[in-house]
Amino acid sequence: MLEPPDTQTRHGQHGRYPQAASVEDFRHNLAAVRARMDAACHRAGRDPAGVRLLPVSKTKPEPSLRLAYATGCRLLGENKAQEAFGKWEAMQDLADLRWSIIGHLQTNKARLVARFASEFQALDSLRVAEALERRLQAEGRALDVFVQVNTSGEASKYGLSPEDVPAFLRALPAFPALRVRGLMTLALFSSDAERVRQCFILLRTVRDQLRQSAPASIALEELSMGMSGDFEIAIEEGATVVRLGQAIFGARSMPDSHYWPDAHSTKEPRP
Repeated sequence: MLEPPDTQTRHGQHGRYPQAASVEDFRHNLAAVRARMDAACHRAGRDPAGVRLLPVSKTKPEPSLRLAYATGCRLLGENKAQEAFGKWEAMQDLADLRWSIIGHLQTNKARLVARFASEFQALDSLRVAEALERRLQAEGRALDVFVQVNTSGEASKYGLSPEDVPAFLRALPAFPALRVRGLMTLALFSSDAERVRQCFILLRTVRDQLRQSAPASIALEELSMGMSGDFEIAIEEGATVVRLGQAIFGARSMPDSHYWPDAHSTKEPRP
């Protein structure tokens, strides 16, 4: 068996990415990201067309999102439902701009997501599934969803434990407005590339084991894994969606540790 590539993470390099302040900046950043994605696909013997880039615009102001739109971004990822809803309301002149919610969702915010989102990548409880189903039925809409799996074992992370995923998937056909597309994870936030890689391998393994036994209505083709600091490793291990914020929009105002708490933190994770 071939050894995995010696790809390193880029975690902990807060401030490394300059702010994208023009259409030209966004074009440059997107081109650089896609070149790195293509190189990772080449190392893994994969077709680059099989990996979707999800630009993550969380915490960024509306003008920045409009610049991203001007460069061709038509689906943006947001962490908080309320922040995303406000941006959606302010940008309804961009009729083909769609939204993916990638952060933990409280049941009382399900009504917002059901109203406008095209995708929800952090489904990890039946209570949230029930709340979304009820609201989506009232809106006459359906929603693509990913089931979030905690592959790092950290108490600070949301997501189902790998052993709980089979039973959870068996319960989801009761919610027909939720179109399950695959699995999502947040890897360990670490400079140790091998430990990060093991998180991605685990998600792929869980997916592969469940493909035959999952209910017929449950699609498990997608693996959403990898962010600005580790997306190349994720691609090498089978990611079909990578969620990149800072590498496209520029560094956020707070260090990485603010958005990705350690195992002893009581903060809500903000992927």
